[in-house]
Amino acid sequence: MISRTFHACLDYMSCAVLIFAPWAFKFSDSNTAMAVSIGAGVMILLSSLITKYEGGVFRIMPMSVHLNLDIVLGIFLLASPWLFSFRDKVHWPHLIFGILAIISGFLTVRKSTKQPSAVENI
Repeated sequence: MISRTFHACLDYMSCAVLIFAPWAFKFSDSNTAMAVSIGAGVMILLSSLITKYEGGVFRIMPMSVHLNLDIVLGIFLLASPWLFSFRDKVHWPHLIFGILAIISGFLTVRKSTKQPSAVENI
């Protein structure tokens, strides 16, 4: 199982890599592949910021919803090179991050093991 704290680290690292992947992996000439990668990175960032977990800032969205979104995003990333016909230009970053998102969505601890503070109960 993946701890929620480690999952938060994975989220923030993944969003940074996905946002900068078009230039790092040299597929910025493919608008569609670039849009999918940057869009996925931004989605991970936004969902991480609003999730009720150790990496969340606003803590609105339940962790189970976040993990389910990770799984859906992973499936989308896996399929995107074929859905949007850019598989001949680039597909490995999308496949790798798709698989990682699915695995982390299934293997991360869903419930917090620590007791909520008095502030969180308000």
